[in-house]
Amino acid sequence: MTAMTNARRSVFDRRIVPALVNTVCATRTFANSRGRIVPKAEGVVVEAGFGSGLNLAYYDPEKVDMLIGVDPDEAMLRLSEERQAAVQFDLRVIRAGAEAMPIESGIADTVVVAYSLCTIPEPQRALAEFRRVLKPGGRLLFVEHGRVDRSWCGWLQDRINRPWGKIAGGCNLNRCPAQMIKEGGFALGNLRAERFPAHLFQFGLHWTGEARLR
Repeated sequence: MTAMTNARRSVFDRRIVPALVNTVCATRTFANSRGRIVPKAEGVVVEAGFGSGLNLAYYDPEKVDMLIGVDPDEAMLRLSEERQAAVQFDLRVIRAGAEAMPIESGIADTVVVAYSLCTIPEPQRALAEFRRVLKPGGRLLFVEHGRVDRSWCGWLQDRINRPWGKIAGGCNLNRCPAQMIKEGGFALGNLRAERFPAHLFQFGLHWTGEARLR
C-alpha cells in the first residue's frame, strides 16, 4: 500500500500514515506473499507503487537487469532510502503516479505491483500504463488484497472502506484486483486467493499471481 498524495495533507497524513503503512506491510503475512511473487521478476522491471521499498529485499539480483521504481509519495520514498542503498542491481526511482509514468513504452520485461492497486486513484489508467510499458510477451506480477464476495467480511469491508481509507493512506478494502487486472486487458495465470489471518480480517482475500497481455 502506498500513502496518498496531497500537497495540503495534515501532519498525520505526512508523517504517521507512511510509517504505519510501512510497518503493517512489513509484517510476516505480507512478506510471505512478496516472497512468492517478487523473485519471479526478471530483466528490466517497473515497480508501480514502490513506496518504502519493501519489495527490494525479494528481487533476485541474478535476474534483474534494472529496476525502475515509481511512486508519487515523497514521504514513502524517503522511507525507502536505506533499502535503496543496499540493492545489488541498477535502480532508478521516479516520483510519479502509476497512471502517468514517465517511462519509455515497451521497455519492461516485468511490471510488479504489490499492495498498490488498493490505493491508486485510477487503477484502470494505471493498468493501461502497465500495458504500455511492457514488452510483447512481458509479465505483470501482482500481490494484492481485495474484497470477499458473499460474506459478512465483504459487507463489512464496504461499510468501513471510506473511514479506513482516511487512516490508511487512501487504501480501499473492497476493490477486486484480479477482476480489475482482467478488465485491464490481461490474461491471468497462476492465480491464488486465500483469506488473511483473523487479526487482519479487514483485508479480506490475499491475491497473488501473474498476468500477460491479451
